Amino acid sequence: MTRTVISTGDAPAPAAGVPLSQAVRKGNILQVSGQTPVNPETGKLAEGGVVEQTEQSLRNVIAILEAGGASLRDVLMLRVYLTDVAHFTEMNETYARVVGEPFPARTTVYVGLPGEMLVEIDALAVVD
Repeated sequence: MTRTVISTGDAPAPAAGVPLSQAVRKGNILQVSGQTPVNPETGKLAEGGVVEQTEQSLRNVIAILEAGGASLRDVLMLRVYLTDVAHFTEMNETYARVVGEPFPARTTVYVGLPGEMLVEIDALAVVD
């Protein structure tokens, strides 16, 4: 099976010198790299707090899923990386609104992210 790199201008490109792909597809499996809340049109972080950053990160994930021939319906697992446990409720409400039911499996972990980033999200999808 061939491994295919997926990329789209509808999501931010990896930062210069960062050795990763937006996503990789092998067969019907599509792994989307962690997406930060950077607006691909401006190259800047989404303005606002964790709500806006969660929405932008998810929009970036969705754009890459679509470039790889998938959608949120194909996602088995989303992993959310938050910088502060105090942001969980706002992130969770935004996540539920954007992702919708039926929800994929999810893990939320607390990490340090660079700069003013509050959230990063990655996805694993199986495409029918």
